[in-house]
Amino acid sequence: MLRTGFFALIALALASAGPAAAALPQAAAAPDFTAQVAQGGAVSSFTLSTALERGPVVLYFYPKSFSSGCTAEAHDFAAHIAAYKAMHATVVGISGDSIAQQVKFSTQECASKFLVASDPGLKIAKSYHSVILGLYADRTSYVIAPGGKITYTYTSLDPDKHVANTLAALHALEVTLK
Repeated sequence: MLRTGFFALIALALASAGPAAAALPQAAAAPDFTAQVAQGGAVSSFTLSTALERGPVVLYFYPKSFSSGCTAEAHDFAAHIAAYKAMHATVVGISGDSIAQQVKFSTQECASKFLVASDPGLKIAKSYHSVILGLYADRTSYVIAPGGKITYTYTSLDPDKHVANTLAALHALEVTLK
């Protein structure tokens, strides 16, 4: 009930707040960043530019670890991680949650299959124009090519299509890189 109320409050605030800042568009340069990440309970450091040297990066912002939509989205990314790895893509989820919260989320909901980053103060989310009311990361997914350009952007609070859409965008990117 609390989680449902959380998103009802966000929806009400969004309806009365007017238009939100648009996510970064295709062909924009992806802002580089370094963040603490968790995977399988272990904490490490992640730098976007370093990851891009190995292949494309799927960066997805989400509002709150352990909320129903964010949990469903994490399960979906975890279930499809083999498809991302087959395209040499790194998946990183980002929210404003603390690294301690991300450690729990990475093991319990992400099945230890991909990185989740802590973005205190939403500095990274703001640089990607992926913030709701300045309080939470918006549910926005990006596909970033190895050269650092954004090749795909999708924003929707509904978590259902983020995985399918980013996989399709990776397939399209793979075709153009060949």
